Amino acid sequence: MLERLRDMVQAHPDALSLVAEAENGIEALAQFEAHLPDVVFLDIRMPGKTGLEVAAEIGERAHIVFVTAYDQFAVQAFERGAVDYLLKPIEEDRMALTVRRIRERAAGGAEPADVFPALNAMRKSIPAAQNSEQLKWIKALVGNDIRMFPINDVIFFQSDTKYTRVVTATQEVLIRTPLKELLDGLDPDQFWQVHRSTVVNTLTIDSVLREGAEKHSLRLRGTAEKIAISRQFYPLFKQM
Repeated sequence: MLERLRDMVQAHPDALSLVAEAENGIEALAQFEAHLPDVVFLDIRMPGKTGLEVAAEIGERAHIVFVTAYDQFAVQAFERGAVDYLLKPIEEDRMALTVRRIRERAAGGAEPADVFPALNAMRKSIPAAQNSEQLKWIKALVGNDIRMFPINDVIFFQSDTKYTRVVTATQEVLIRTPLKELLDGLDPDQFWQVHRSTVVNTLTIDSVLREGAEKHSLRLRGTAEKIAISRQFYPLFKQM
């Protein structure tokens, strides 16, 4: 998600200049204090501190844009003065609208709004919202039809150029959602990343194959494909 947002920000060099990025809420706040940017993009779901907690500490010192799957939070924040909110997965045309809103805010000389006094109570309910964010279905366009696949039916996800392969025991489809964005909504106890390009459903693991001193792969129930395990992720299987 961070990489995708970075690319989208850098696609608008006439309006935005990226000065810092962070992988958690504590780092985000530290980077803000170090650089004091005019605009901050915050994911509501972050380790360390949530996006709402970070934004509360930033207060009126920057324009806030939320990047989130929690539209019920982001919409209310937007109504109370946030520049905008972006729902995952972010689309390019939606990002362009956000950039336009940022420019209009800056051109009008508007000061950043303190949007958070009314959101203090909402911050307490974020853990429940995080649990409900986990994906239960995968939607895919097959021909002219939108098909729904229960998440438990997925054997593995795999990046395929501009798409992500979704493989079940009965069929395979392509979706536009990047693998890294899918990971944000998957149960980490059930879905493990085993390669830079592959996430597997652990409920389908049949065996781990040792094919060399540093080469391992997975055999999964429901598919004849062998899934390579990169060295980075092999420690997940050492206890097996």
